[in-house]
Amino acid sequence: MNPLSSRKSKSPPVLELRHIVKTYTSGNTTFNALDGVSLTICKGEFISITGPSGSGKSTLMHIIGLLDNPTSGEVLLESQNISHLKEHEMARVRNVTLGFVFQQFNLLPKTSSLENVMLPLLYSDIPKSEHKRIATELLTRVGLESKLKNTPAQLSGGQQQRVAIARALVNNPKIILADEPTGNLDSKSGKEIIALLHELNKEGRTIVLVTHDIELAKQAQKIVIIKDGKIA
Repeated sequence: MNPLSSRKSKSPPVLELRHIVKTYTSGNTTFNALDGVSLTICKGEFISITGPSGSGKSTLMHIIGLLDNPTSGEVLLESQNISHLKEHEMARVRNVTLGFVFQQFNLLPKTSSLENVMLPLLYSDIPKSEHKRIATELLTRVGLESKLKNTPAQLSGGQQQRVAIARALVNNPKIILADEPTGNLDSKSGKEIIALLHELNKEGRTIVLVTHDIELAKQAQKIVIIKDGKIA
């Protein structure tokens, strides 16, 4: 047995979905965007979630990202059921558990790289005196030590996504959730971002990559394919 595979298989679950159903109603019609999905994400894994448009992929991402509650089923964070927390409680858990990387970068346009990365720390328990140091270290980690004062308009797409990754790391999250992180990048920049995600994974970070691109999905250790609201 591959020693790496053995080590990862024994890693404890970070997030578990058990028999998740998510139902939407439109007029007199109801449909299940997710229909009995169960999934375990273990510490240190790099997994991808892929599927065609309308498959339930985005809904699954929202459940994993604690952005929505299931209609039924359980969401367990480190074995604790958090399925039905109130919104303010979920927001608190989300802030310290997940780091988000989006296709559109979602950076504040008139704000420096340093300030963009510092932003999530305003809602943390980390002393304000530490915010600048932490953000500077993370921007250095992603190769942007010379771009601390630059606004997004002064950065390339790849550099903006690196700022977004630094921001995702700032609260030391348990999971990095990357939604189409290379979708707005050229091929070279996209490969650099995926290489950076692999580096972070080798450091022990848990990565969940959501993409419609099966070739990109193959970059992960495990591929989850969703179709018609079920794991195929």
